[in-house]
Amino acid sequence: MRSELGEGPVELACLFFSSHYAQGADALCAVVRERLRPSALLGCSGEGVIAGAEEIESAAAVTLWAARLPGVSLTPLRPSFTQDDEACSVGGWPTHLGTGTEPPFFLLLADPFSTPVDAVLSQLADHAPGAAAIGGMAGGGNDLGENRMVLNDDVYEEGMVGVALSGPVSIRTIVSQGCRPIGECYVVTKAEQNVIHELGGTPALERLQAAFESLSGEERRIAHQALHLGIVVDEHRNRFERGDFLVRNLIGADRESGSVAIGDHVCEGQTVQFHVRDARSASDDLSLLLAADRSRHPSPPLGALVFSCCGRGRGLFGRPHHDVTVIRERAGDIPIAGFFAQGEIGPIGGSNFLHGYTASVAIFSAPAS
Repeated sequence: MRSELGEGPVELACLFFSSHYAQGADALCAVVRERLRPSALLGCSGEGVIAGAEEIESAAAVTLWAARLPGVSLTPLRPSFTQDDEACSVGGWPTHLGTGTEPPFFLLLADPFSTPVDAVLSQLADHAPGAAAIGGMAGGGNDLGENRMVLNDDVYEEGMVGVALSGPVSIRTIVSQGCRPIGECYVVTKAEQNVIHELGGTPALERLQAAFESLSGEERRIAHQALHLGIVVDEHRNRFERGDFLVRNLIGADRESGSVAIGDHVCEGQTVQFHVRDARSASDDLSLLLAADRSRHPSPPLGALVFSCCGRGRGLFGRPHHDVTVIRERAGDIPIAGFFAQGEIGPIGGSNFLHGYTASVAIFSAPAS
């Protein structure tokens, strides 16, 4: 890696490793710090590792990705959390973040058992309005204390680590939620927290049944296993398409009341549409988003970090290396690294969210002149 990068300082290094190496994380970090001396070292354990053209889902593996980013300022982040009966407060944000002319870009990695991610993202929006955040929840462990997060010289067993980047680099985000809409859009006309009672004045379950009946026989089989609800993020559009929805799990339905429950809060007046997830939809979604990004940005990609859900990979697509293959087809033969996460962070409609089943991609390129 040092030979590939050439002489000169390494600003950012990212280290991802399978759970086989959780106990040896300190030694791994020490080697990277000694040999590359990066200004910032960020990393974590994962359910699997993404490295170059491969997705290594079950075997022991380590991947290292590094970049020279001249003139870019990197600020390490280690937020702290205080929980009381009513809310969670987040501390530890450097006071200078968000004070520049352009918002910084955030890379965030966290332990799923100890990190209130929604609270972190909410306070990030307050401290650095308009800033994009991407990353994932560490994996490989089944309980608190079994995952590892890396920040510079330290290895942590809980909480969140991150780096804020500011300066002459372009970092674009692709968040592929892997779904396609079915049926029609409806306005939520009656709801309480995560329970939707009525859509467009009709019981929500009736609307769901109508969307289900509009599918073919094979599509109905898929929908039985992977039905979701998409919530429009930006209501100021005339029409809503792929990428305009924040997709959430459909977690239950009550035949007696005609209500449905989802994995997030929803408010009356919001626009929603039912979605279905399958391998074809997930593959098409990622490919289309990458193609659209490439058509809008002539500057060639230089590298990418990928945070893919542990529910994707071979289990969803029936073959290995799917996401990284699609990225390389669209972005070229660039350095790629990442891991299979227990939840993915990424922006939809200008706001940052915690997702499931997504592929969240950060594409690095030279800044536009």
